[in-house]
Order: sequence, then structure tokens, then C-alpha cells
Amino acid sequence: MWNFPLVPPTASKEGADISLLYWAITTLAVVFGSIVLFGVIYLAVRYRADNNAVDRSNATESDLRVELAWTLIPLVLALIMFGWATKLYADIYAPREGYYEVFVIGKQWMWHCQHPNGARENNVLTLPAGRLVKASIISQDVIHAFSIPAFRVKRDAVPGRYNAMYFTPTKPGEYHLFCTEYCGTKHSEMIGKVVVLPEKEFQAWLEKNAPGATAMTTTTGAAGAGLTLAQQGEQTFKALGCNACHLNPNSAVKVPDLTKTWGSEIPLEGGGTVKGDEAYIRESILNPGAKIHAGYQNLMPPYQGQVSEEQLVQLIAYIKSLAGVGEGGK
Repeated sequence: MWNFPLVPPTASKEGADISLLYWAITTLAVVFGSIVLFGVIYLAVRYRADNNAVDRSNATESDLRVELAWTLIPLVLALIMFGWATKLYADIYAPREGYYEVFVIGKQWMWHCQHPNGARENNVLTLPAGRLVKASIISQDVIHAFSIPAFRVKRDAVPGRYNAMYFTPTKPGEYHLFCTEYCGTKHSEMIGKVVVLPEKEFQAWLEKNAPGATAMTTTTGAAGAGLTLAQQGEQTFKALGCNACHLNPNSAVKVPDLTKTWGSEIPLEGGGTVKGDEAYIRESILNPGAKIHAGYQNLMPPYQGQVSEEQLVQLIAYIKSLAGVGEGGK
């Protein structure tokens, strides 16, 4: 028997809402399209030139009630669809709390995913069912697009900028993962899968796949074995010599307090403020002179080209932890 589903499976809370909107718009399009189509056919047949049975005397040229109806009814329905779609858009892209965060790095031609406990995956993303997930997405080379059709979500992976989206997987199973932005000769091979597990199975998976949890990881002596993402960031922080000035009470160099960086409104030299988020921390590491904290000199060397996107993710997780921010953004 042929098995060609008309639409992908729906496996997230947001996906179910988007599918409902899609079918509502499709239904309205079919209804109004049918009214227009069959109306044209009816009028063309009934009032054709050779139909002498129709009395065309005293024909009504216009009817305000009809004109208002065909104008106001579609307008109201269109505004309802617009408001509905706006809410669904905000549910996916507007900041929320209480999430499980994963970092996704797009590169030619694969997806690299990092979990808070340090577990890493390539072209596979394992997630818990029934929990809100925040995916922080970036690219290390060209523009990609991180797309999970079963969740009805897609977000561009742009070099130098973190883009976030939120979704709640609902059904355990395996689902397609695609890059939907042409990114080079092997774009069609940049595919993977999302594995959704029940909560208990997901926790067991996290424990099993944490760095250092397997004999293979231990015997290879991989850097950061047995450490969470934030702890790996602390190692990178020290390896780069950042602790010589930051977090050193005896430092002769006056530097901003990293424990108060995340989530703060940071005043800038020359006026204005900036939010202490992933984008600001990343830029401050790679190009410290771009946005100088008011009251401080630009003495920090740039680390552009010296740290990878994976290390930047680790450093951001570590700086978040200094502010007492854990999983869920709280």
C-alpha cells in the first residue's frame, strides 16, 4: 500500500497549533475560492447572451449590503488569522523561561549539538518529551537553516549571531532534521534526526553520554572529560589566561565584574546600554573594543580566530554560571 502522507507528522505543542492554523487558512481558502469559482460559473451560464429566458430589465447596478459583506467579512477573518499567526510566532521566537537549553552549531556540512551537561552530538539532537526546549543556533561558516518539519519550526543559523527558538516536543520518536538554506555543494547531505525520549529515558541518556561516562571517552583522554558545559568553559577560561584579570581580586587591571554581566543592562562608553546576553559576551571575547563597558579601558586582547564556536559556547555557559544562571535561564 502506498504511504505518502500529505504533511509531516506533528510532534510538538507549537507544531499542533501551527497545523491547526494551516488547516484553518486552507479551509477558508477553499470556501471562498469555491464561492468565487461556482459563482462565476453560475452567472456565466445563467446570464449568457443567448439565454432569452432571463429578464434583464430593471437590473440592480449595486447593493451596498453585498459590497460591505464581501469587504468586511474577509477583512475580519484576515485580521483573526493575522493575530493568531502573530501569537504562534511569538511562542516560538519570543524569550521564555523554564526551558532546557541546547546549543546548535551549523557548519559545512553538519549540525553539532551541545547539551548543558557536556554531552555532544553530530547530526543528531536528543531531547526530552514534554519539556520546553530552547535551541540557541549559530553558524561557524555560511548561513544555514535549522529545520524540524515535525515540530513546524525553522531558524536561520547565521555566522556571528545567536538565534533562539523555543518548542515543546510531545511525542517520543525520531524525526527528520534538515538544513533548508542552500549552503554549498553538499547542502543536500546536511541532514540528521531529532530523537525525542520520555523524561526518564532522556535523563538516563544524559548520564550515559556525559563526557567521561563511557570507556571510549575516558581512554581517549578527551579534553573536558567528565565536565559539564560550564565546567569546560571554566577550563577554557583559565587556559586563555582570562582569570589573570577577571575573578582575580589582586589584579592590577580594572575589569568589569563577570558575576554581574549576564542579564544586566550594561552601560557603554559614549552612552547607551546593551543587554548582557550571548551575543554581547561572544562579541566581547572576539572583539572587546566593539562595545566598551563605561568606566573601563579597552585593555583586553581580541580572541578572534583563537577560539572555536564550541569553545565560545562553553565560555558563555561558564559566564552564565557565574551569575547563578542554570538550566532554564533562571
